[in-house]
Amino acid sequence: MPTALQLAAGHPELMAAVRRSRKTLNRRALAGAAASAVPIPGLDWAVDAALLSRLIPEINAEFGLTPDQLDRLTPHKRERVQKATAMVGSVLIGKFITRDLVIKAAQTIGVRLTAKQAAKYVPLAGQAVAALVGYAAIRYLGEEHLKDCVQVAKTVGLLPPSDAA
Repeated sequence: MPTALQLAAGHPELMAAVRRSRKTLNRRALAGAAASAVPIPGLDWAVDAALLSRLIPEINAEFGLTPDQLDRLTPHKRERVQKATAMVGSVLIGKFITRDLVIKAAQTIGVRLTAKQAAKYVPLAGQAVAALVGYAAIRYLGEEHLKDCVQVAKTVGLLPPSDAA
């Protein structure tokens, strides 16, 4: 499967938005990995949910796909964005991010997160595995969301806002 950057190839504005979003994604994934290494039950889930609830709107903003940004579009263009969003199957584009949406997104990687919970109680090696799985889970969700945003933006011909930088 192509990466978000490969999907954005040939569109310099989209490629720049992907690069900016990936920097944010990497920082958040590292924070999630650090929280995953701490052997306190439930801490990593809470941190992951908080990270995702901030990360997804930031990625949406980079591509002009927040609810506020979509409200500023013409009705015709807004409708095209909604159709493109439905076509890629995203529940996170153009929505206010709630706990329920974050949980729905996390369910797609539920097995990884369950393995992370079990692994963290094995001294040292288990904590390292939990951190690695935590990092990979956030990265996976973020990259999938980036792909969805790129596909919607390309389909509609929506350029990222210039003030997102």
